[in-house]
Amino acid sequence: MTDPSVPIHLWTRYVAVGDSFTEGMSDDDPALVGDGSHGEFAGWADRLAAHLSELARGRGMDFGYANLAVRGRKLADVVGPQLDSALALEPDLVSIVGGGNDILRPKADLDALAAQLEDAVARIRATGADVLMATPVDPADAPLVKATRGRAAVHTANIWSIARRHGAHVIDQWGLHALRDWRMWSEDRIHMTSEGHRRVALAALQALGHAPADADWETPLDPAAPISRREALQANAQWAREYVGPWVHRRLTGRSSGDNRSPKRPEIGPLA
Repeated sequence: MTDPSVPIHLWTRYVAVGDSFTEGMSDDDPALVGDGSHGEFAGWADRLAAHLSELARGRGMDFGYANLAVRGRKLADVVGPQLDSALALEPDLVSIVGGGNDILRPKADLDALAAQLEDAVARIRATGADVLMATPVDPADAPLVKATRGRAAVHTANIWSIARRHGAHVIDQWGLHALRDWRMWSEDRIHMTSEGHRRVALAALQALGHAPADADWETPLDPAAPISRREALQANAQWAREYVGPWVHRRLTGRSSGDNRSPKRPEIGPLA
C-alpha cells in the first residue's frame, strides 16, 4: 500500500506510441486480454499503465491510458501522425519507442533517425509532459538479426544522449540480460512472450523512478536444457520458412504487417 506522506512522481494521462513492441505483440496473457478470440495483445505498455494506475489510485487520482502503436510502423509514422494524435490527448507522460523497423534496413540513416527522434522528444517536452524511451535489446545472439548489432548499438547510444539532453527516462533493454534468453521470445523471435513484456514493464517502472515489487525481475531464468546441433538447425530452418520468408516478401512487395490496422486504444480511458 502506498504511503501518502511519501512524495512520489505520479502521472494521470499516459499515451504510448510506437510499433509492434508497444502494441504488445505477442503478449496474449489470458488474464489481461480475455480468451484471445479477437486477437488481442496486452504488452509492456499496458502492463506499465496498470502499475501507474494503481499508484495514482493510491493517491486518490484518476488515471487514463491510450495506446496508439501499430505493428510494422517505421519511425517517421511514430514521430508524425501517431505523435500528433498523442499530443492532442494532452498527456502528462508519453512513451515513444521506434526505429527498430528502420534499423533492420542495411541503408538506415542512423543520424537522420536520431534527429527525428530528438525533435519528437523536444516537442513532447515542450508541452510539459514527461518522456519514456527504450533502447533496443542487444541482438548479439539472434540469428540473422545479429547482423544489425552495430546499427542497434549506435541507435542505443543516440537514445541515451537524447534522454540526457531533454531529461527523458529510458528503459535499458540493452542491459537487461534476462531478455537474451530465447524463452522470453515468441516463436517468431521478434516479439516477446508475456514474461518478456512483464519484465520490460517493470524495467519501465524503475526507469520512471518507482521500485518494482518483484525484486527478481532482472534475474535471468535458470539455464535451459541443452538441445543438439541438429535440433537447433531444424528449428532455425522452420523459423526461416514461417517467419523470415513472409517478412522478406512483404518488404519486396511494399507491404507491412500493420497495413489497414488501427490503434487498439485510440482514446484515453481508464483500465478495466
